[in-house]
Amino acid sequence: MELFPYPPRPNQVDFVRSVERITREGGHLVLESGTGSGKTVCALSGALQTALSTGKKVLYLTRTNSQEKQVILELRKINEKAPVFGVALQGRQGTCPLVRRDKELSAGTPEELSKICRDKRRKVLEDRPGGCRFFKGLQDLDMEQFIAHCKQKLYTAEELIDHCDSLNICPHEVMKELAREARVVAAPYAYFFVPFIRNSLLDWMECPIDDVLLIVDEAHNLPDYTREIESFQLSRYILEAVLKEIEEHGDPEVGKGVSLNNVRTECSRLLDEAIRDYLIDEDGLIPPSFLEEGLMTAFTCTSRSLQAMAKLIMEQGEIIRESRFAQGRLPRSYTFSLGTFLSYWSTLDEECFVKLVVGGENPCLKAYCIDPVVTTSAILNSGGSVHMSGTLVPLNEYRDSIGLPYDSATITFPSPFPPENRKVFYVEDVSTKYEEMQSSPEMVEIMEDHVVQVCNGVKRNTVVFFPSYSLMDRFLDDGVSRRISRKVYLEERNMPQLELMEVVTRFKRLEENGQVLFAVMGGRISEGIDFPEDELEMAIVVGIPYPRPTAKQRALMHYYELKFRKGWDYTVKGPAIRKMQQSIGRLIRTERDVGAALVLDRRITQFADRLDLVATERPLQDIQTFFRERGR
Repeated sequence: MELFPYPPRPNQVDFVRSVERITREGGHLVLESGTGSGKTVCALSGALQTALSTGKKVLYLTRTNSQEKQVILELRKINEKAPVFGVALQGRQGTCPLVRRDKELSAGTPEELSKICRDKRRKVLEDRPGGCRFFKGLQDLDMEQFIAHCKQKLYTAEELIDHCDSLNICPHEVMKELAREARVVAAPYAYFFVPFIRNSLLDWMECPIDDVLLIVDEAHNLPDYTREIESFQLSRYILEAVLKEIEEHGDPEVGKGVSLNNVRTECSRLLDEAIRDYLIDEDGLIPPSFLEEGLMTAFTCTSRSLQAMAKLIMEQGEIIRESRFAQGRLPRSYTFSLGTFLSYWSTLDEECFVKLVVGGENPCLKAYCIDPVVTTSAILNSGGSVHMSGTLVPLNEYRDSIGLPYDSATITFPSPFPPENRKVFYVEDVSTKYEEMQSSPEMVEIMEDHVVQVCNGVKRNTVVFFPSYSLMDRFLDDGVSRRISRKVYLEERNMPQLELMEVVTRFKRLEENGQVLFAVMGGRISEGIDFPEDELEMAIVVGIPYPRPTAKQRALMHYYELKFRKGWDYTVKGPAIRKMQQSIGRLIRTERDVGAALVLDRRITQFADRLDLVATERPLQDIQTFFRERGR
């Protein structure tokens, strides 16, 4: 506990010592610790004890910028006990001054921006026009003096970006320099789980992977995150964009008597066929060889010839990328994307992926990764790891899902806050089970009446959490927001981050009778935003967020049933209770917080082992009584 900067609260000594012991042994720890238990500072303190005595470095991975900022703030407190330098990294989209000033560049992928950055750096070094003035500014900087300044200040990422901008120097290049000097590096998940970014990071850190002590924050997000980064797709939008590139750059032959447009047209036809024959609701499983057989039949070719076509399509795409790059545009080619898709699609590991057709406004053929171990296996090469969240139980499910050894340590610590400060009520007269809602049309009306009654009767900031946008839309279409006598804000589909934060800021402004916010469980509000004290005192949970029984979901459940004999627990029950706990967890973020939750679904009793539940037939009266008894 030499580095722990606060008087320890319950369980924090055990937390820190467990992290130190297991990282010293090079092992892996899966840990659930309740809200407010000080996970960040405990994990940092324990891992640093190991790092400082062994010469290793701590890589702290986060999902959000606010979590990354917290790492640096806690490191400042640790520095009051011992000098330890750390840096917070962000991608070029957030750090590069050119990207921040150019709308087109801001849409670039990490790979595209890296190519542009390399070229502009080279032009500066060769004293040619067209270089980056912010990189040029670094050439006149006394880097040793600047690093010493940063060690003294311990900037957050945002502070460092603003400081570098004011000096007309490149924050991204500065972060790379600081990573070499840092004992602690805080970074987004992608910096470790995307291979080419991980390799770059290890170079910057001048650290082999087995000297990295890994901390994964909000680890319950990791399995889905890594599944998605491994998945890939071919959409109607991409196929239409390929046609535009053909019109601009020509239609080369990519096979015997087969042009690029022939391949594009046939892929488009097969996408339409898959939609017609296999799409059910959101998505549908397609036969594993559906696309390959369709293309081979259309062009009378072999699978080897198809691979050769894919390679030639990629080469044409590379020509387009270089042409755009020479014009000072993003080096992007949808033709290249088509060739890459065809190459990957026909060679993927069918044990780890399922092939789908996905509907919607931009339908696509998608290879969905059902096994995150494809990506997370890199963890086993690290010098040890800590995986933590406030909602990670059952811990063996997480351990198994990401492929940690069966002997990995698992620990659960309870919340340090008084349990009587939060009460979770539920009603027994409603359910969001599909069959019940279909057979009882009045079910939704009853839920709507509960929401209106509580929102109008409990004059406190209230978030109404829905299991899906579609159910939220149903409430809105039925006029529920107009029946609520207070201001109602909305978390909308695909809302830009800045707009969302403006909505949250307005909601947090404390009005005399409180305000209401409609949000979705599993969304950004339910997981990434704190509402301390009076900013949120009431949560209404409209149903249980079981995943929809899509083809993707069924394939996932089948895979985990075959692998662990726990398909339902691992892919349905576990994710649902985590989303509910994350949402209800918004209520209590400090020891002073008091909050009540109302769950509108009788099936919540299935989770009585995870939530202290109180049945109520008079939700409004019982909630009001709870707040009176707590002196609120």
